[in-house]
Amino acid sequence: MALALYSTLFRLLLPLFALRLLVRSRRAPAYRQRMLERLGFSKPVDGEPLWIHAVSVGEVIAISPLVEKLLSAKSDIPILITTMTPTGAVQVEQRFGNRVSHRYIPWDTPGAVARFLVRHKPRAGLIVETELWPNLLKAASRRGVKLLLANARLSAKSQRGYQRFSALTQVAFNSLIHICAQHQADADRFIQLGFPEEKISVDGSIKFDLSIPDKMVETGRRWRAGLGNGRSVLIAASTHKGEDEIALDAWQDLKQSYPDIALILVPRHPERFDSVTQLATRYSEGVERRSSDQLPTSQTEIWIGDSLGEMLAYFATADIAFVGGSFSGTGGHNPLEPAALGLPILMGPSRYNFQNISAELENEGALFAVQQVEQLSEKAAELLNDSKGAGESGLRVVKRNRGALDRLYSRIEQHLL
Repeated sequence: MALALYSTLFRLLLPLFALRLLVRSRRAPAYRQRMLERLGFSKPVDGEPLWIHAVSVGEVIAISPLVEKLLSAKSDIPILITTMTPTGAVQVEQRFGNRVSHRYIPWDTPGAVARFLVRHKPRAGLIVETELWPNLLKAASRRGVKLLLANARLSAKSQRGYQRFSALTQVAFNSLIHICAQHQADADRFIQLGFPEEKISVDGSIKFDLSIPDKMVETGRRWRAGLGNGRSVLIAASTHKGEDEIALDAWQDLKQSYPDIALILVPRHPERFDSVTQLATRYSEGVERRSSDQLPTSQTEIWIGDSLGEMLAYFATADIAFVGGSFSGTGGHNPLEPAALGLPILMGPSRYNFQNISAELENEGALFAVQQVEQLSEKAAELLNDSKGAGESGLRVVKRNRGALDRLYSRIEQHLL
């Protein structure tokens, strides 16, 4: 009954979902492209692919080392990667080209998911983190598609949400053959929601196994040389609405002690690139954009990172990183990327998306939690005076937690292939 009501409601809301994509496409045209794939009408992939669903950019980046391992070790198995967002699609294209196939995940109605599954006939499915769409998972399971939830995390906030819709949660859980949880706390929450304890393992986060391509480091060094190697550089990465002002105000305060400090400002969503650039011009005349294809110069004070797939290069350019999503109440973004590049990290109070990871980095002295906006520039100034120790601490955390990738690969061989 719960699933039937959910499906009916989802069907009724489809026009609103489509309208939302069209509205977003006014600033990001990619949202209006390939819209029929959202209804399950997509070109079939040859063979019986291993299907990997990674909702957006962060999940695609996290799963990339595993995909490379699969492409090398299981070259006879085609890989289909689905995402929800165009930015995720761009990541797939940039990282894998035509070595994998990409499709948008269908909206969660019985008809759309049936069309998707009939067309692509996946041999097995790997769902990254916590994308539990009940119709999709149930339909896949009924067709004999073994499903594994990988790199799974479940915050206390998300647990409460799934608990409110427990009947739908159980439909999704009944479709999974195994969950690879990031941490014991995540596993405990899944068990409390009713997932069988014997079907869950704690394997760590594959995000610790990220690789830093030499190309990204070299690009960062080239950008840094353009800015001037003698200058300090602060990056505000993956900022949400409201956090751009926070970063710009902090940069302005830091200029009192570091007159030539540069700011790299990278908005999370492409549709905000133009508005953030306009905002930055209120703070400085020396605003440049990555999309201009011109290297930053010593005259560049604020550099807008309006490109996709280059976040590691932006981090490689900087001395210290403020990670966004942490003052906007959206749970914060991945602090491991700057940690892997040896940068001290600043985050606001909202870090539930990376609760365990940020806590470990904080305990090690690599990440510094800022509770008030006014404290951001103060702590940044302290770290600019002495950043080496914090950067080395972050590298230690990353190195000692590696290995989840190999454990996940073993689970895939055991349960899916």
